[in-house]
Amino acid sequence: MIDDDARCPCGTGESYGACCGRFHRGRSAPTAELLMRSRFSAFAAGDEAYLLATWHPGTRPASVALDPQLRWYRLDVHAADGGGPFESEGRVEFSAHWRDGSGARGRQRERSRFVREDGRWFYVDGTPA
Repeated sequence: MIDDDARCPCGTGESYGACCGRFHRGRSAPTAELLMRSRFSAFAAGDEAYLLATWHPGTRPASVALDPQLRWYRLDVHAADGGGPFESEGRVEFSAHWRDGSGARGRQRERSRFVREDGRWFYVDGTPA
């Protein structure tokens, strides 16, 4: 897990405890972008349970197998469309940067789709961008 005083992996510049840590402990993300950021931080922290809990039931896999050799270290948000606190759908385009055990680096650029149901945002799916 990530120390509450450490800088949050999602890139806001806030501490983990004040940023994504609060969502990982049960608070609902108020926007699709904040949910996406908290999911990136969950990848960085290895929090598979959070990833499953925030995945829409209609598209959620039975399990998430995170690669322990990958270290997710940077997130760049390129665009957010919709996904506000009073909306029911949103899209976020981002690049997630990783490093593997041998030092090789890579990037996953995705346009993710989110829906809000019963006041909670869920990740639905994503397409490469």
